[in-house]
Amino acid sequence: MSEGTQVIFGGGPLGIATMNALHKRGKRIRLVNRSGSRPTEAPPDIEVVAGDACNTDFTRQVTADAAVVYQCAQPEYHKWVTEFPALQAAILDGAATNGAKLIVGENLYMYGDTNGQPIHEGLPHAAHTRKGKVRAQMSEALLAAHRSGKVRVAMARGSDFYGPGVLGSTLGERTFVSALKGKPAEVTGALDQPHTYTYIQDFGEAMAILGEREQSLGQAWHVPNPPTLTHRQLLTIFFQLANRPARFTVMGTLMMRLGGIFIPEARETVEMMYEFTRPFVVDSRKFIKAFGDIATPHEAAMQATLAWYHKRMANHH
Repeated sequence: MSEGTQVIFGGGPLGIATMNALHKRGKRIRLVNRSGSRPTEAPPDIEVVAGDACNTDFTRQVTADAAVVYQCAQPEYHKWVTEFPALQAAILDGAATNGAKLIVGENLYMYGDTNGQPIHEGLPHAAHTRKGKVRAQMSEALLAAHRSGKVRVAMARGSDFYGPGVLGSTLGERTFVSALKGKPAEVTGALDQPHTYTYIQDFGEAMAILGEREQSLGQAWHVPNPPTLTHRQLLTIFFQLANRPARFTVMGTLMMRLGGIFIPEARETVEMMYEFTRPFVVDSRKFIKAFGDIATPHEAAMQATLAWYHKRMANHH
């Protein structure tokens, strides 16, 4: 009896990081994305399938032989509120129909503004933003499905992430490409407030661990992160590795509002600015106690990020 297929929904940075973590464990993997195009990072033995993850018939069919389903898919940022719940419900239905475990990648929006106090899994879902309320509802739906016996679920919650393949994050293309071109690195919100960042490969590793361990089920787990730094401290590591002087430009709330007139993603970021204008510190002790500390040190994570951006920029010339 084979152990079944590991089905990953979503070919973005988290889907790829989860694929990497499962591949090094020797798992049989099926990656589901909209286009069916094979990500450049995908090894040849990984199956890639095109399909609409909002379609329940499709999600049931593509997970028919699944042991574990990994939910790494999300709609475009400005379509979160309208499209995300149905997308996740269809993926949950596929996993439930086929008796597969469901491991869901989440962020921290459901807790709302904790006024600078460290964010742990025991905090109430007190979101005041549109996206935070949607995230809370989706999370609660997952736990309700688990409690009712419909599907076995665990959630990995990461903070804003960075690393190879991550372009659209607050530590993405506009930060690192600018820095490598000798321009100031763009920072969101504030330069000197502590802000926990998750390294994308650690997020994928956490997803794989939750998929393996029965004790993870029915709960949310914060992905372990290296020590929380300010944007200035974190990006200074990058500038030093890149052999460049540290220079910054800050996108404050007003600039984000102005950007939002033309850019839907910027418009959607405005309501989340509380994360960046005061301390935003994530507590991952629960995961570390249960499964160990898998956090990659910032220096190693930044080195890998630098190498990836160098390669990407060389390929685009």
